[in-house]
Amino acid sequence: MLLEIQLPLRPSNMSPHAEMSSTWSDGPVPTVQRAFNGFLSDNLDESHFPASENRSHLRYTPEDELHDIICVGFGPASLAIGVALHDALDGTDPSLSDVPGLQSRRPKVAFLEKQSQFAWHAGMLLPGAKMQITFMKDMATMRNPRSEFTFINYLHQKDRLVEFANLGTFLPARVEYEDYMKWCASWFEEVVAYSQEVVQVMPEKSANGEISTFAVVSRNTLTGRTETRRTKHVVIAAGGRPNIPAPFPTTHPKVVHSSKFSYISKQLLKDHDAPYSVAVVGNGQSAAEIFDFLHSNYPNARTRLLIKGGALRPSDDSPFVNEIFNPSRTDCTYARAPKLRAATLLEDKGTNYGVVRLGLLEHIYETLYMQRIRHGNTPAEEAHWPHRIMPYRRVVDVSDSPVRPGGVRLQVHDSSPLYFSDCPGAQEQKETLDVDVVFVATGYHRDLHEMLLKDARHLMPGGELEGTKWQVQRDYRINFMEKSVADNAGVWLQGCCETTHGLSDTLLSVLATRGGEMVRSIFEKPAAWDKDDVLGGYEVRE
Repeated sequence: MLLEIQLPLRPSNMSPHAEMSSTWSDGPVPTVQRAFNGFLSDNLDESHFPASENRSHLRYTPEDELHDIICVGFGPASLAIGVALHDALDGTDPSLSDVPGLQSRRPKVAFLEKQSQFAWHAGMLLPGAKMQITFMKDMATMRNPRSEFTFINYLHQKDRLVEFANLGTFLPARVEYEDYMKWCASWFEEVVAYSQEVVQVMPEKSANGEISTFAVVSRNTLTGRTETRRTKHVVIAAGGRPNIPAPFPTTHPKVVHSSKFSYISKQLLKDHDAPYSVAVVGNGQSAAEIFDFLHSNYPNARTRLLIKGGALRPSDDSPFVNEIFNPSRTDCTYARAPKLRAATLLEDKGTNYGVVRLGLLEHIYETLYMQRIRHGNTPAEEAHWPHRIMPYRRVVDVSDSPVRPGGVRLQVHDSSPLYFSDCPGAQEQKETLDVDVVFVATGYHRDLHEMLLKDARHLMPGGELEGTKWQVQRDYRINFMEKSVADNAGVWLQGCCETTHGLSDTLLSVLATRGGEMVRSIFEKPAAWDKDDVLGGYEVRE
C-alpha cells in the first residue's frame, strides 16, 4: 500500500530555551546543547514527563508528528541505539560527535514495545543463572567507556560496586544483568510506548515518486486501538519468536516454550513436593538449566531430558574462539563469499547453539552420579532414576495423555541402541512417555520483519518470487530497488542478520559498537527539515 503525500509548510512556535546537563564542563559543546539554538519547539521541550535524575537527552514526540526514527521493539538492540543517541547528544562519545544529522536539532525518536514493561529473557531468570559473557560487553563500554550507561556506573549508582568487585568475576548473575538493562531502559521512559504491538510497516510515496517516509501501524494491547506513527527511518529489532517445532502443538497448555518457563512452571507445577512427571526437549543451555532447576526444586518429580545427540556438549568460550565475537569480525564476515560465510558460521556454531556452559555440565553430571549411589548403577536401575538424560531421542507424535489427566503423551523414537548396543543388528526402538507437562527449549524464529514488511515486497529486488528474503547492507540497511527509496529514509534490521553478519548478530557481544554504527548510518545526512516544518511533517492525502 502506498500513501500519496506532500510536504506542507506549517508555522510553529519556536523556543530558544536550551536545557543543559549538569555534567557538562568546559570543552567541546555537546550536540544536544548546539541543537537548541533557536531550533526546538516548545511542546518538545516542555515535556509532560517529569524531570528525573535518570533521564536521557531524548524527548517525547507526539504520535501525530513525523519522527526521525521509530524502533520496532525495545529490547537490548534498540536500547543500545538509544544509549548511543544519548551519548552522541551528551558529547561524551568522540566517535559520534560529528554525525551530520544530529548537529542542528534533537532527533525525534520513539520506541514501540509489545511488552507492558522492559524485560529481558524474563522466563529464564532462574536462581543461580549466570551471564555467559563479560559484563564489559554492556550497552556502552566497548564503544564509549565514559558513558553513563556502563555496567560499572550502574553498580556505582546502586551502591554495589565494591561488593561486586569482591566477587572477583566478570560474569554477573543473569537477574542482576536484567536489572542493569531495566535501569538503562528507565532513562528512556519518555520515548518508549509500551503495550504497542507493531503489525505493519507501510512505505509512503512522496510527490516526486520516491518513498520518503514510512507509516508504522501498531495495536495497543491494552485497549485494542490501532495507532499509526510516521517516520523517516524504521529499525526493526523485534527479537525472536519462540520456535515450537512439529510435531509439538503450538497452543497446547501443557506444551510450553522455555522462554515462558519461570512463570508458567509456577502455575503448572505449584506443589514442589508433588510427584510430577516432566519432559524437557533440547540440548542447549536453556534445556540444561530447566532440567537442573527441576531436579533441585522438585525432589519427588520424575524428569526426562530428551536430546537428539549422544551427550550434552560444552560451549567453547576460550579466548581465541571468543574473538569471533569481536566487533571487527563483523566486517570480515560480511565481506566473505556466501559459501565461505555459511561454512564458517557452521564451524563456529559450537560457541552458541546446542551447547552448555561447562560448569553447569559438571554440576549436572555430579547430581546424576549421586543417583547411581542412591538408586543403582545397572541399566535396568537407571531406567527408574527420578532424573534422566535420554540421548538419541526424537519425538514423532504428541497427543493428550490417557493416563495423566490434562497431560501429554509423547511417542519417541529411540536411536540409542544403534550407538550403544553391543549386539550386531540392533534396531531403533519406540517408547511412550506420559508427562504432566513438556518444556521445549528449541530456539527462536527471527523472521518477524518479513511479516511487518509485506506491503513493501514490491520494493524488494526479486520480491515477486516466493521465498525471496530481504537482504541488508553492511550497515544493516535493507536493500530496496534502486531509486525507489529516498537516501534520507529507509529500514534497518537488527537481530535477524546472522547469515550475513555472523553469530554475534543475535547476541549481546556487539551491541554497544553496533548501536553507534546504527546512529551514524541513520543520521549520516543532515536533517532536511527547516524551522517551519520541524513540528509536522507530511500530510496524508487521499
